[in-house]
Amino acid sequence: MTPSAGKDPEPAASALLSTPAIAAILTGTYDDPFAVLGIHPAGKNYVARCFIPDAVSVVAETLAGKELGALERRDDAGFFEGPVSLRKVQPVRYRARNDGGEWIVVDPYSFGPVLGPMDDYYIREGSHLRLFDKMGAHPIEHEGAQGYHFAVWAPNAKRVSVVGQFNDWDGRRHVMRLRTDTGIWEIFIPGVEGGLAYKYEILDREGTLLPLKADPFARRSELRPNTASVTTPEIAQVWEDEAHRAHWASADARRQPISIYEVHAGSWQRRDNGDMLSWDELADRLIPYCVDMGFTHIEFLPISEFPYDPSWGYQTTGLYAPTARFGEPEGFARFVNGCHKVGLGVLLDWVPAHFPTDEHGLRWFDGTALYEHEDPRQGFHPDWNTAIYNFGRQEVLSFLVNNALYWAEKFHVDGLRVDAVASMLYLDYSRKHGEWVPNEYGGNENLEAVRFVQTMNTEIYASHKGILTIAEESTSWPKVSHPVHAGGLGFGFKWNMGFMHDTLQYMSREPIHRRHHHNDLTFGLLYAFSENFVLPLSHDEVVHGKGSLIAKMTGDDWQKFANLRAYYAFMWGYPGKKLLFMGQEFAQWREWSEERALDWNLLEYHLHEGMRRLVRDLNGTYRSKPALHARDCEGDGFEWLIADDRDNSVFAWLRKAPGEKLVAVITNFTPVYRENYTIPLPVAGRWKEILNTDAEIYGGSGKGNGGAVQAQKDKTGAITATITLPPLATLMLEQD
Repeated sequence: MTPSAGKDPEPAASALLSTPAIAAILTGTYDDPFAVLGIHPAGKNYVARCFIPDAVSVVAETLAGKELGALERRDDAGFFEGPVSLRKVQPVRYRARNDGGEWIVVDPYSFGPVLGPMDDYYIREGSHLRLFDKMGAHPIEHEGAQGYHFAVWAPNAKRVSVVGQFNDWDGRRHVMRLRTDTGIWEIFIPGVEGGLAYKYEILDREGTLLPLKADPFARRSELRPNTASVTTPEIAQVWEDEAHRAHWASADARRQPISIYEVHAGSWQRRDNGDMLSWDELADRLIPYCVDMGFTHIEFLPISEFPYDPSWGYQTTGLYAPTARFGEPEGFARFVNGCHKVGLGVLLDWVPAHFPTDEHGLRWFDGTALYEHEDPRQGFHPDWNTAIYNFGRQEVLSFLVNNALYWAEKFHVDGLRVDAVASMLYLDYSRKHGEWVPNEYGGNENLEAVRFVQTMNTEIYASHKGILTIAEESTSWPKVSHPVHAGGLGFGFKWNMGFMHDTLQYMSREPIHRRHHHNDLTFGLLYAFSENFVLPLSHDEVVHGKGSLIAKMTGDDWQKFANLRAYYAFMWGYPGKKLLFMGQEFAQWREWSEERALDWNLLEYHLHEGMRRLVRDLNGTYRSKPALHARDCEGDGFEWLIADDRDNSVFAWLRKAPGEKLVAVITNFTPVYRENYTIPLPVAGRWKEILNTDAEIYGGSGKGNGGAVQAQKDKTGAITATITLPPLATLMLEQD
């Protein structure tokens, strides 16, 4: 940054600054204000220089209030300069006066930098794992004063200033110091308190003023439609979750029951006036509900700050800030703590694949394609009209990896479900020939994104025992949930999109036609143990005209409910962890909308309340029977009993775990009531009917086996049981 009328030679050594240099300070175009503002040697003495708009007179003082000398007003705009009685350079304050009174200004330019050479080294190397403690705005005590330290990466900017409520949004008053080795700008501003709005004012390399930018590392933001970042203290949460965290740190998650309730926090329930609930209100309602329903985890659609409600949080402009829609960040910390105290885990949808192009966000942050690729074939997502992160830049990779670590450390979240992984992995994702740039080997794999994902998983699993990372990956990319050292991407789990697609397609068919599509339900077992799978019935299946899950079922109302009950129990008996989107547990008819609460009034009706009871009992059965969960991800936990009865659309299999009682799962996907149906079983004797989706309590017809069946060995040595198969129902039998 060069003064428009020239820059003083060696300005710090001059007793008085030149008029052109003062003009450059007052217009915010001086190269390095730290070189002249604040306290500087002037011969054998020291000179103080400051810019305080509206001041008529200024007296310099030590921070303790000792007078150092009155300064001369060199420009009516508020530039003051004069000798001060000091023995060394040190922080000072100014007592400013005008006709309205007097006030104190602590001089930010009299303080040294906060970041140090080791920060520069690790940032340049890309190995800094505490960026969330260094970047953004943090309250600190520095050289005897309290205030906020601001730091932002903008290597191609000509000038960066902090503007906010504390300086009348005046970009001339807090121009930042550039750390040339890293491209990071920083400044310590004394006296700034928590709860104040701020942004960064940036001039690009040509000196053009850009739209004000929110802080990429902001830990709090304004409530939309406002877009400023907000200064906030460090989270002061007394954590009471040692037992919960110790359990997951010592457990193999693949062998634990995991049943996830996917929630959009803004529309699960609402206040009577239609307003969204706060985190504390959600804690009072959602936590007890999930405990009663038997879910092990709550997974929130993205809660990091986002400007546009219909994006559901998937177009975030503030990755480090819990959205202001539900209150302050501490509220979310209290929510997580409350969940952990009763054994509930909290997972977050996390979006490192892309970001929106809102002008206050990351797009062209310093006047260049900083966080994204400049080439739209690499940096623009055609499906979502968003920008794609440049995973090849070390600073961008560190920004994202640190964000994953931040949520795990500061908010104790139990895991991250990573959105749109496939869009990251493939350079030609949703692109035609000629619209994408091949990798260095000519392929379509995004090798930089692979490195990012592997780095993120390596670092978060190394730092936080018990964490879960789950990939929403819709292709057959190999080893998504295999360790990085074994050539995998390093995720703990992967969404089984094939299961969701095939089974819902099957359930949408009339029962009379299902015999022709029997393979839709058997095919998934060919690959069921190639990854650590989560079976997702997510929000994606109940939006954009897809209706609700109950609306996808065939037949009259009774058959629709029977189909869905049978399907849920089929899924809960199938190998893999479980995920169900809110409202589907009681068979909401309407397609989900973020604009309104779920239709809780439906629970007044027996069929809907019966569905809720079934999901609760499925969770309870799944959690209490190790055979149903302890080998979810391993082939030795599954064995077909009946895989080829396509004429009757009957499926039966065995779930098992070492040393545990066996559980048989049998589903009749036709409305035909079948008596004297023979199934093979591995052990003779009594088998208890531990779950029947046709039970009257769930809204069924009440057909069943009187609580148990008897398996007998025939003359050939085969062990079979003759059972009753209720219509459109799933049974679970446990070895007695």
